[in-house]
Amino acid sequence: MNITNEDNMELMARYPDKYFDLAIVDPPYGLERFKRANEETTGVYAKRGSWKHDGDKNWNNEKPTQKYWDELFRVSKNQIIWGANNFELPISEYFAVWDKVQYMPNFASAEYAWVSMGLKKPAKVFRYEIHKENAVRKAEGGKIHPTQKPVQLYKWLLTNYAKQGDKILDTHLGSGSIAIACHDLEYDLTACELDTEYYDAAIKRINNHKKQLKLL
Repeated sequence: MNITNEDNMELMARYPDKYFDLAIVDPPYGLERFKRANEETTGVYAKRGSWKHDGDKNWNNEKPTQKYWDELFRVSKNQIIWGANNFELPISEYFAVWDKVQYMPNFASAEYAWVSMGLKKPAKVFRYEIHKENAVRKAEGGKIHPTQKPVQLYKWLLTNYAKQGDKILDTHLGSGSIAIACHDLEYDLTACELDTEYYDAAIKRINNHKKQLKLL
């Protein structure tokens, strides 16, 4: 497992064409609601202090450039891209959905990922209740990234879309959920995170997980 604190363009530049078997990425979407998070004084954003803090980082203000997409498709054979409804990507009949079994009407009930044609997998739905994920986050000491996704989601993706021996790439590590999933399922992961605070928090989370496994 190789995880670095650097720009993803610098990471990908070091690798030859089609080096990675599968890229699983969750890039920033450039959505206005995250820009408003540090300005709102009432409502849902004002009640979520971590979102207000992260709004100061401007972490989600800009979508990836075309150069990023060119590099991602250059270095990886296949891709799974979260938030693909926010991007202009090649046509594919395949996709994956995380059904959050969300009972709160003001929150998203699902998240969508684009799946490359080369994987030749029909559309799939992963059902995992968000309140279960919230309980996991609480046990770990809290959510460390605004778009943090469950380890169970990444394990499901790896089980359904990857095969043992595959080299996995993540260009936006975030909370490190994919790293924990790759560790547990013994996949070779290369990943990076640009923001030092998120990187440090993710590494701490990953190391704590490894320590817990040793105690079992």
